[in-house]
Amino acid sequence: MRRRHPSPPLTVVLLLVSALLLTWTIPAIGPALRLAGGDGRPGIFTARRLDCVRHPGHESCAWTGDFSSHDGVVRRTGVTFAGSDRATHRAGGRTGAIDVGLPNRVYGPDGSTEWIFTAFLFLAVLALLAFAIAPLAGAARRRLMVGRRVKRA
Repeated sequence: MRRRHPSPPLTVVLLLVSALLLTWTIPAIGPALRLAGGDGRPGIFTARRLDCVRHPGHESCAWTGDFSSHDGVVRRTGVTFAGSDRATHRAGGRTGAIDVGLPNRVYGPDGSTEWIFTAFLFLAVLALLAFAIAPLAGAARRRLMVGRRVKRA
């Protein structure tokens, strides 16, 4: 039974999509690993404003505010507290948070499961790359084998 491989134009599209997805996932791997391990710079988040977006039948809210690390090294304004909603904080309220290195987001002291999506996306991109590159690798291997047979003859 002959294996089917993507056509050359589809291979190019798959490689371009993979490259685009890698530009999103590679910078997020470090923070995702820190988030998975609950590792980060501990500090205090001070809630300043509640930002909400309304969709038909649904409202999504998150608190934005300031973060200061306990050691005083990191001080940022305009960061979102991941996983927050309307009832999580009050303006001016302070709560423990960790900074995993993302420029606009901090997390609760218990971390988050957001890292799972980043890990899944990275693995999916690797699988997509393997699917797209497999025919190219097979063709290169066949050329090498033909070259070896010619030299022996």
